[in-house]
Amino acid sequence: MTAPLTPPPPPHQRPSQPSRSSDAAEPAHGQAWHVPPAGAGAVGSAYDQDGPGMKTEVREAAVVTVAVALGGVLLGLLWWWLAPQVPLVADVSGNSWIVYLKDTEGEQAIGVDGTFTLLALAFGVVSAVAVFLVRRRGGVPLVIGLCVGALLGSLLAWRLGVWLGPEHDVIAHAKAVGKGVTFPAPLKLGAKGALLAWPLAALVVHLGVTALFGPRDPEPAPYDHTPHPDPAPHNGPAS
Repeated sequence: MTAPLTPPPPPHQRPSQPSRSSDAAEPAHGQAWHVPPAGAGAVGSAYDQDGPGMKTEVREAAVVTVAVALGGVLLGLLWWWLAPQVPLVADVSGNSWIVYLKDTEGEQAIGVDGTFTLLALAFGVVSAVAVFLVRRRGGVPLVIGLCVGALLGSLLAWRLGVWLGPEHDVIAHAKAVGKGVTFPAPLKLGAKGALLAWPLAALVVHLGVTALFGPRDPEPAPYDHTPHPDPAPHNGPAS
């Protein structure tokens, strides 16, 4: 009686060399595969790439808004101190007082607006650089907080300077100093567009320094197109 014929194995797979799929599917004896929990790696990589999270960014933006807005106190004090005074003089016509500019061709009123604008631009540069140094990553909430805080700071500086300035009732002031005596006009901001100087300067400078000196995303590793040869088949000892 003849033994049944067994068909030879395929040429690409030897009996002594198991398939790669079976090697990959079955771990070696005594070795346990540790599978990370689902989503653990994705969460870690997303945290590193996207930052600390939206809630943290919103809290940081709120802190920046308050801190920048409080800088308006210093801006208001500097504006009140450095702004030129507009001279007024009063005269009496009958029983009524008339107040008019002493120097009708003077540019003191323009200087008041210009002083506020230049100071606001300087505050915009300083606040933008300070916010960038505190948090280099940036972010949309941070930029919004910076601009809102700068606008609130401008409004605070404007109202504080007006409040600290000379008497608002020019007739009462004229009566107090007397006829023909020069006295300063109330401090006021004629060009209300100067209130936007601080937020605009802060926005432009912050975007500029972030683009130049901000953190860069890591470049992807180059793809290796070189084919790797298959390992040489290992023939076990003949049984």
